[in-house]
Amino acid sequence: MWSRLVASRILRLSSNNFVADFPSMSLEDSSLEHPYLDLESKESETSVFTEKKETRKIFVSTWNVGGVAPADDLDMEDLLDTCNTPCDIYVLGFQEVVPLRTANVLGLDNKKVCKKWNCLIKKTLNRKTGGNRAAAKSSSLQLQEFRCLISKQMVGIFISIWVRGDLHPYVRNPNVSCVGCGIMGCLGNKGSVSIRFRLHETSFCFVCSHLASGGRVGDEKLRNSNVTDIFSRTSFPRGPTPRMPGKIIDHARVILLGDLNYRISLSDAETRSLVGENEWDLLMVNDQLKKELMDDQALEGWHEGAINFAPTYKYYPNSESYYGTDPGKKGEKKRAPAWCDRILWYGEGLKQHLYTRSESMLSDHRPVKAIFSCQVKVLQTVGGYRSFFLSERFENEITSSSLEIPNTRQSI
Repeated sequence: MWSRLVASRILRLSSNNFVADFPSMSLEDSSLEHPYLDLESKESETSVFTEKKETRKIFVSTWNVGGVAPADDLDMEDLLDTCNTPCDIYVLGFQEVVPLRTANVLGLDNKKVCKKWNCLIKKTLNRKTGGNRAAAKSSSLQLQEFRCLISKQMVGIFISIWVRGDLHPYVRNPNVSCVGCGIMGCLGNKGSVSIRFRLHETSFCFVCSHLASGGRVGDEKLRNSNVTDIFSRTSFPRGPTPRMPGKIIDHARVILLGDLNYRISLSDAETRSLVGENEWDLLMVNDQLKKELMDDQALEGWHEGAINFAPTYKYYPNSESYYGTDPGKKGEKKRAPAWCDRILWYGEGLKQHLYTRSESMLSDHRPVKAIFSCQVKVLQTVGGYRSFFLSERFENEITSSSLEIPNTRQSI
Protein backbone atom coordinates (compact mmCIF):
# COMPACT_ATOMS: atom_id res chain seq x y z
CA MET A 1 0.00 0.00 0.00
CA TRP A 2 2.67 2.52 1.06
CA SER A 3 4.88 1.57 -1.88
CA ARG A 4 2.05 2.35 -4.29
CA LEU A 5 1.42 5.71 -2.61
CA VAL A 6 5.11 6.59 -2.77
CA ALA A 7 5.38 5.56 -6.41
CA SER A 8 2.28 7.56 -7.30
CA ARG A 9 3.65 10.62 -5.53
CA ILE A 10 6.99 10.36 -7.30
CA LEU A 11 5.33 10.04 -10.70
CA ARG A 12 3.24 13.11 -10.06
CA LEU A 13 6.26 15.10 -8.95
CA SER A 14 8.30 14.10 -11.98
CA SER A 15 5.89 15.72 -14.43
CA ASN A 16 6.25 19.27 -15.70
CA ASN A 17 2.64 19.47 -16.86
CA PHE A 18 1.34 21.16 -13.72
CA VAL A 19 -1.93 23.02 -13.61
CA ALA A 20 -2.43 25.99 -11.31
CA ASP A 21 -4.60 25.35 -8.26
CA PHE A 22 -6.07 28.85 -8.44
CA PRO A 23 -5.78 30.07 -12.04
CA SER A 24 -6.02 33.64 -13.18
CA MET A 25 -9.45 33.33 -14.73
CA SER A 26 -11.25 33.26 -11.40
CA LEU A 27 -10.21 32.94 -7.78
CA GLU A 28 -13.68 31.88 -6.69
CA ASP A 29 -14.01 29.11 -9.29
CA SER A 30 -10.75 27.23 -9.00
CA SER A 31 -11.91 24.57 -11.45
CA LEU A 32 -11.33 26.89 -14.40
CA GLU A 33 -8.09 26.56 -16.26
CA HIS A 34 -6.22 29.43 -17.91
CA PRO A 35 -5.83 28.40 -21.56
CA TYR A 36 -2.49 28.81 -23.23
CA LEU A 37 -2.86 31.71 -25.66
CA ASP A 38 -0.37 32.16 -28.44
CA LEU A 39 -0.59 35.92 -28.20
CA GLU A 40 2.58 36.54 -30.14
CA SER A 41 1.04 35.03 -33.27
CA LYS A 42 -1.58 37.80 -33.31
CA GLU A 43 0.84 40.52 -34.36
CA SER A 44 -0.29 42.50 -37.33
CA GLU A 45 2.02 42.10 -40.30
CA THR A 46 1.71 45.77 -41.18
CA SER A 47 2.25 47.22 -37.69
CA VAL A 48 5.42 49.07 -36.77
CA PHE A 49 6.57 48.85 -33.15
CA THR A 50 9.01 50.70 -30.97
CA GLU A 51 10.17 49.66 -27.54
CA LYS A 52 10.12 51.64 -24.32
CA LYS A 53 10.72 50.79 -20.66
CA GLU A 54 8.37 51.18 -17.74
CA THR A 55 9.17 50.77 -14.05
CA ARG A 56 7.15 48.30 -11.96
CA LYS A 57 7.20 47.68 -8.22
CA ILE A 58 7.16 44.12 -6.91
CA PHE A 59 6.37 43.02 -3.37
CA VAL A 60 7.82 39.65 -2.30
CA SER A 61 7.34 37.84 1.01
CA THR A 62 8.16 34.46 2.51
CA TRP A 63 6.65 32.92 5.62
CA ASN A 64 6.94 29.50 7.23
CA VAL A 65 3.60 29.26 9.02
CA GLY A 66 4.46 26.04 10.85
CA GLY A 67 1.38 24.10 9.79
CA VAL A 68 -0.92 26.62 11.49
CA ALA A 69 -4.06 27.54 9.54
CA PRO A 70 -4.85 31.27 9.55
CA ALA A 71 -7.77 32.60 11.53
CA ASP A 72 -10.67 34.06 9.57
CA ASP A 73 -9.92 37.52 10.96
CA LEU A 74 -6.13 37.43 10.43
CA ASP A 75 -5.02 40.92 9.41
CA MET A 76 -2.31 40.73 6.74
CA GLU A 77 -1.89 44.49 6.41
CA ASP A 78 1.24 44.47 8.59
CA LEU A 79 2.83 42.11 6.08
CA LEU A 80 1.52 43.62 2.84
CA ASP A 81 1.54 47.28 3.95
CA THR A 82 -0.65 48.27 1.01
CA CYS A 83 -1.45 51.75 2.34
CA ASN A 84 2.13 53.02 2.53
CA THR A 85 3.88 51.08 -0.24
CA PRO A 86 1.44 50.05 -2.99
CA CYS A 87 3.02 47.76 -5.59
CA ASP A 88 2.08 46.44 -9.02
CA ILE A 89 2.77 42.75 -8.35
CA TYR A 90 2.53 40.82 -5.07
CA VAL A 91 4.34 37.50 -4.65
CA LEU A 92 3.64 35.60 -1.44
CA GLY A 93 5.45 32.37 -0.64
CA PHE A 94 4.58 30.08 2.26
CA GLN A 95 6.14 26.98 3.73
CA GLU A 96 4.43 24.37 5.91
CA VAL A 97 0.92 25.55 5.07
CA VAL A 98 0.00 22.06 6.26
CA PRO A 99 1.81 19.99 8.92
CA LEU A 100 4.53 17.85 7.30
CA ARG A 101 3.05 14.57 8.48
CA THR A 102 3.34 11.39 6.44
CA ALA A 103 -0.30 11.56 5.36
CA ASN A 104 0.18 15.07 3.96
CA VAL A 105 3.48 14.24 2.25
CA LEU A 106 2.17 11.09 0.52
CA GLY A 107 -1.51 11.96 0.19
CA LEU A 108 -3.42 14.45 -1.90
CA ASP A 109 -2.74 18.12 -1.20
CA ASN A 110 -5.26 19.76 1.11
CA LYS A 111 -6.17 22.90 -0.80
CA LYS A 112 -8.64 24.29 1.75
CA VAL A 113 -5.91 26.07 3.70
CA CYS A 114 -4.41 27.62 0.56
CA LYS A 115 -7.82 28.87 -0.54
CA LYS A 116 -8.17 30.48 2.87
CA TRP A 117 -4.79 32.20 2.49
CA ASN A 118 -5.80 33.43 -0.96
CA CYS A 119 -9.06 34.83 0.37
CA LEU A 120 -7.18 36.73 3.09
CA ILE A 121 -4.69 38.07 0.53
CA LYS A 122 -7.49 39.17 -1.77
CA LYS A 123 -9.34 40.86 1.08
CA THR A 124 -6.24 42.80 2.14
CA LEU A 125 -5.08 43.84 -1.33
CA ASN A 126 -8.53 45.01 -2.36
CA ARG A 127 -9.56 46.60 0.92
CA LYS A 128 -11.35 49.88 0.27
CA THR A 129 -11.46 52.02 3.38
CA GLY A 130 -12.41 55.67 3.46
CA GLY A 131 -8.79 56.71 3.77
CA ASN A 132 -7.75 54.60 0.83
CA ARG A 133 -10.50 56.04 -1.34
CA ALA A 134 -9.35 59.57 -0.57
CA ALA A 135 -5.75 58.72 -1.37
CA ALA A 136 -6.83 56.88 -4.51
CA LYS A 137 -8.00 60.12 -6.09
CA SER A 138 -4.36 61.02 -6.63
CA SER A 139 -3.10 57.48 -7.24
CA SER A 140 -4.50 55.29 -10.01
CA LEU A 141 -2.49 52.45 -8.46
CA GLN A 142 -4.95 52.11 -5.60
CA LEU A 143 -7.99 52.20 -7.87
CA GLN A 144 -7.07 48.89 -9.46
CA GLU A 145 -8.46 45.62 -8.18
CA PHE A 146 -5.78 42.99 -7.70
CA ARG A 147 -6.34 39.62 -9.32
CA CYS A 148 -4.75 36.28 -8.60
CA LEU A 149 -2.60 35.52 -11.61
CA ILE A 150 -1.68 32.01 -10.52
CA SER A 151 -0.98 30.09 -7.32
CA LYS A 152 0.25 26.58 -6.64
CA GLN A 153 0.69 24.20 -3.71
CA MET A 154 3.07 21.25 -3.34
CA VAL A 155 2.53 19.60 0.06
CA GLY A 156 3.50 22.46 2.44
CA ILE A 157 5.01 24.84 -0.15
CA PHE A 158 2.58 27.39 -1.53
CA ILE A 159 3.11 30.42 -3.76
CA SER A 160 0.47 32.95 -4.78
CA ILE A 161 1.01 35.79 -7.30
CA TRP A 162 -1.31 38.78 -7.65
CA VAL A 163 -1.23 41.55 -10.24
CA ARG A 164 -3.00 44.85 -10.64
CA GLY A 165 -6.13 44.49 -12.72
CA ASP A 166 -4.95 46.75 -15.54
CA LEU A 167 -1.71 44.74 -15.88
CA HIS A 168 -3.44 41.37 -15.92
CA PRO A 169 -4.15 41.36 -19.71
CA TYR A 170 -0.46 41.97 -20.43
CA VAL A 171 0.70 38.77 -18.72
CA ARG A 172 1.49 35.85 -21.03
CA ASN A 173 2.94 32.34 -20.86
CA PRO A 174 2.22 31.55 -17.18
CA ASN A 175 3.70 28.18 -16.21
CA VAL A 176 4.44 26.21 -13.05
CA SER A 177 7.21 23.71 -12.28
CA CYS A 178 7.50 21.75 -9.03
CA VAL A 179 10.59 19.95 -7.75
CA GLY A 180 10.54 17.65 -4.72
CA CYS A 181 13.80 17.28 -2.77
CA GLY A 182 12.49 15.76 0.45
CA ILE A 183 12.10 12.13 1.49
CA MET A 184 14.07 9.84 -0.85
CA GLY A 185 15.31 12.98 -2.59
CA CYS A 186 12.09 13.48 -4.49
CA LEU A 187 9.04 13.97 -2.26
CA GLY A 188 7.51 17.37 -1.76
CA ASN A 189 8.02 17.98 1.95
CA LYS A 190 11.11 19.90 0.77
CA GLY A 191 11.80 21.41 -2.63
CA SER A 192 10.37 24.26 -4.69
CA VAL A 193 7.40 25.56 -6.60
CA SER A 194 8.42 27.93 -9.40
CA ILE A 195 6.13 30.22 -11.37
CA ARG A 196 7.18 32.07 -14.47
CA PHE A 197 5.41 34.44 -16.86
CA ARG A 198 6.06 37.26 -19.28
CA LEU A 199 4.86 40.77 -18.43
CA HIS A 200 4.81 42.77 -21.65
CA GLU A 201 8.21 41.79 -23.17
CA THR A 202 10.08 40.87 -19.94
CA SER A 203 10.20 37.38 -18.43
CA PHE A 204 9.90 36.78 -14.68
CA CYS A 205 10.52 33.69 -12.55
CA PHE A 206 9.71 33.34 -8.84
CA VAL A 207 11.00 30.31 -6.95
CA CYS A 208 9.41 29.48 -3.59
CA SER A 209 11.59 26.98 -1.72
CA HIS A 210 11.84 24.99 1.49
CA LEU A 211 15.31 23.49 1.84
CA ALA A 212 16.72 20.77 4.09
CA SER A 213 16.65 21.57 7.81
CA GLY A 214 19.26 20.87 10.46
CA GLY A 215 21.72 22.82 12.54
CA ARG A 216 24.55 20.32 12.70
CA VAL A 217 27.92 20.86 11.11
CA GLY A 218 27.72 19.90 7.44
CA ASP A 219 23.93 20.24 7.11
CA GLU A 220 24.46 23.28 4.90
CA LYS A 221 25.78 20.88 2.24
CA LEU A 222 22.33 19.27 2.08
CA ARG A 223 20.84 22.67 1.46
CA ASN A 224 23.39 23.39 -1.26
CA SER A 225 22.45 20.06 -2.86
CA ASN A 226 18.77 21.02 -2.76
CA VAL A 227 19.57 24.31 -4.51
CA THR A 228 21.52 22.52 -7.22
CA ASP A 229 18.66 20.06 -7.75
CA ILE A 230 16.08 22.83 -7.97
CA PHE A 231 18.06 24.78 -10.56
CA SER A 232 18.82 21.70 -12.66
CA ARG A 233 15.45 19.94 -12.45
CA THR A 234 13.11 22.90 -12.81
CA SER A 235 12.04 23.29 -16.42
CA PHE A 236 9.32 25.16 -18.30
CA PRO A 237 7.81 24.61 -21.76
CA ARG A 238 9.21 27.03 -24.31
CA GLY A 239 5.86 27.48 -26.03
CA PRO A 240 5.29 28.15 -29.74
CA THR A 241 8.25 30.53 -29.97
CA PRO A 242 11.85 30.19 -28.74
CA ARG A 243 11.61 33.41 -26.74
CA MET A 244 10.51 31.96 -23.38
CA PRO A 245 13.35 30.46 -21.31
CA GLY A 246 13.24 26.86 -20.19
CA LYS A 247 15.39 27.15 -17.04
CA ILE A 248 15.17 29.36 -13.95
CA ILE A 249 18.24 31.53 -14.38
CA ASP A 250 17.57 32.17 -18.07
CA HIS A 251 14.66 34.48 -17.22
CA ALA A 252 15.23 38.23 -17.21
CA ARG A 253 14.06 38.79 -13.60
CA VAL A 254 14.51 35.96 -11.08
CA ILE A 255 13.70 35.97 -7.36
CA LEU A 256 14.26 33.09 -4.92
CA LEU A 257 12.29 33.19 -1.68
CA GLY A 258 11.61 30.75 1.11
CA ASP A 259 12.68 28.98 4.25
CA LEU A 260 16.18 28.28 3.00
CA ASN A 261 17.12 26.96 6.46
CA TYR A 262 20.73 28.21 6.47
CA ARG A 263 22.01 28.69 10.03
CA ILE A 264 24.73 30.59 11.90
CA SER A 265 28.01 28.70 12.33
CA LEU A 266 28.53 29.62 15.98
CA SER A 267 27.80 27.85 19.24
CA ASP A 268 24.33 28.19 20.70
CA ALA A 269 25.62 30.36 23.54
CA GLU A 270 27.61 32.69 21.24
CA THR A 271 24.67 33.09 18.87
CA ARG A 272 22.18 33.90 21.63
CA SER A 273 24.59 36.37 23.24
CA LEU A 274 25.14 38.28 19.99
CA VAL A 275 21.41 38.24 19.19
CA GLY A 276 20.72 39.73 22.61
CA GLU A 277 23.12 42.57 21.80
CA ASN A 278 21.69 43.13 18.29
CA GLU A 279 25.10 42.44 16.77
CA TRP A 280 23.77 41.60 13.33
CA ASP A 281 27.03 42.31 11.50
CA LEU A 282 29.05 39.93 13.71
CA LEU A 283 26.43 37.25 13.28
CA MET A 284 26.37 37.76 9.51
CA VAL A 285 30.09 37.01 9.30
CA ASN A 286 29.16 33.46 10.34
CA ASP A 287 25.92 33.16 8.42
CA GLN A 288 26.02 30.07 6.18
CA LEU A 289 24.03 31.60 3.33
CA LYS A 290 26.20 34.72 3.20
CA LYS A 291 29.24 32.47 2.95
CA GLU A 292 27.65 30.54 0.08
CA LEU A 293 26.89 33.78 -1.75
CA MET A 294 30.50 34.93 -1.31
CA ASP A 295 32.01 31.58 -2.33
CA ASP A 296 30.05 31.50 -5.62
CA GLN A 297 29.27 27.80 -5.45
CA ALA A 298 25.64 26.64 -5.55
CA LEU A 299 24.41 30.26 -5.55
CA GLU A 300 26.88 31.83 -7.94
CA GLY A 301 25.61 35.15 -9.26
CA TRP A 302 22.84 35.54 -6.68
CA HIS A 303 22.40 38.66 -4.53
CA GLU A 304 20.86 39.51 -1.18
CA GLY A 305 20.23 42.85 0.46
CA ALA A 306 21.72 43.90 3.80
CA ILE A 307 20.04 42.30 6.81
CA ASN A 308 19.28 44.78 9.58
CA PHE A 309 16.65 42.83 11.46
CA ALA A 310 16.62 40.12 14.12
CA PRO A 311 16.80 36.42 13.19
CA THR A 312 13.41 35.08 12.12
CA TYR A 313 13.70 31.60 13.64
CA LYS A 314 12.93 29.93 16.06
CA TYR A 315 10.27 31.46 18.34
CA TYR A 316 7.76 30.01 20.71
CA PRO A 317 4.42 30.39 18.91
CA ASN A 318 2.44 33.45 20.05
CA SER A 319 5.55 34.74 21.81
CA GLU A 320 8.39 37.20 21.36
CA SER A 321 10.84 34.76 23.00
CA TYR A 322 13.25 32.58 21.07
CA TYR A 323 12.95 28.82 21.50
CA GLY A 324 15.14 27.42 24.28
CA THR A 325 14.94 30.46 26.55
CA ASP A 326 12.24 29.14 28.88
CA PRO A 327 13.96 27.62 31.93
CA GLY A 328 10.75 25.82 32.82
CA LYS A 329 10.88 23.67 29.70
CA LYS A 330 13.65 21.18 30.32
CA GLY A 331 14.84 18.77 27.68
CA GLU A 332 14.07 21.05 24.72
CA LYS A 333 16.23 20.63 21.65
CA LYS A 334 18.67 23.46 21.14
CA ARG A 335 17.47 25.58 18.22
CA ALA A 336 19.71 28.63 18.08
CA PRO A 337 18.24 31.75 16.41
CA ALA A 338 18.93 32.01 12.67
CA TRP A 339 17.92 33.88 9.53
CA CYS A 340 16.26 30.89 7.89
CA ASP A 341 13.81 32.95 5.86
CA ARG A 342 15.43 34.80 2.96
CA ILE A 343 14.81 36.55 -0.35
CA LEU A 344 17.49 36.54 -3.08
CA TRP A 345 17.61 37.75 -6.66
CA TYR A 346 19.63 36.85 -9.73
CA GLY A 347 21.15 38.91 -12.52
CA GLU A 348 20.59 42.53 -13.46
CA GLY A 349 17.44 44.60 -13.66
CA LEU A 350 16.17 44.39 -10.07
CA LYS A 351 16.71 47.08 -7.43
CA GLN A 352 15.78 46.33 -3.83
CA HIS A 353 14.22 49.16 -1.80
CA LEU A 354 13.09 47.26 1.31
CA TYR A 355 14.24 44.13 3.11
CA THR A 356 12.78 43.55 6.55
CA ARG A 357 10.59 41.29 8.65
CA SER A 358 7.05 41.50 9.99
CA GLU A 359 6.01 40.68 13.53
CA SER A 360 3.15 38.22 13.23
CA MET A 361 3.40 35.59 15.98
CA LEU A 362 1.30 32.96 14.20
CA SER A 363 4.17 30.46 13.95
CA ASP A 364 7.74 29.85 15.09
CA HIS A 365 9.01 31.92 12.13
CA ARG A 366 8.61 35.62 11.42
CA PRO A 367 7.62 36.66 7.87
CA VAL A 368 10.24 38.38 5.70
CA LYS A 369 9.36 40.85 2.96
CA ALA A 370 11.10 42.84 0.26
CA ILE A 371 10.14 45.45 -2.32
CA PHE A 372 11.87 45.68 -5.70
CA SER A 373 11.61 48.00 -8.65
CA CYS A 374 12.44 46.79 -12.14
CA GLN A 375 12.19 47.96 -15.70
CA VAL A 376 9.83 46.17 -18.06
CA LYS A 377 10.12 46.32 -21.84
CA VAL A 378 6.90 47.50 -23.46
CA LEU A 379 6.05 47.52 -27.16
CA GLN A 380 4.13 50.45 -28.56
CA THR A 381 2.91 51.24 -32.02
CA VAL A 382 4.14 54.27 -33.89
CA GLY A 383 0.61 55.64 -33.78
CA GLY A 384 0.45 55.48 -29.99
CA TYR A 385 0.80 53.23 -26.98
CA ARG A 386 -1.08 50.02 -27.51
CA SER A 387 -0.10 46.41 -26.90
CA PHE A 388 -0.25 44.40 -30.11
CA PHE A 389 -1.92 41.42 -28.48
CA LEU A 390 -4.88 43.61 -27.42
CA SER A 391 -5.60 44.60 -31.03
CA GLU A 392 -9.16 44.56 -32.38
CA ARG A 393 -8.30 41.51 -34.42
CA PHE A 394 -7.24 39.59 -31.32
CA GLU A 395 -10.24 40.78 -29.27
CA ASN A 396 -12.65 39.70 -32.03
CA GLU A 397 -11.05 36.26 -32.27
CA ILE A 398 -11.27 35.74 -28.50
CA THR A 399 -14.91 36.91 -28.43
CA SER A 400 -15.94 34.60 -31.25
CA SER A 401 -14.17 31.50 -29.91
CA SER A 402 -14.89 29.43 -26.82
CA LEU A 403 -12.20 28.88 -24.20
CA GLU A 404 -11.83 25.13 -23.79
CA ILE A 405 -10.50 23.62 -20.60
CA PRO A 406 -7.53 21.38 -21.37
CA ASN A 407 -7.80 17.66 -20.57
CA THR A 408 -4.27 17.37 -19.23
CA ARG A 409 -5.08 18.32 -15.63
CA GLN A 410 -2.61 16.89 -13.17
CA SER A 411 -2.33 17.70 -9.52
CA ILE A 412 0.34 16.96 -7.00
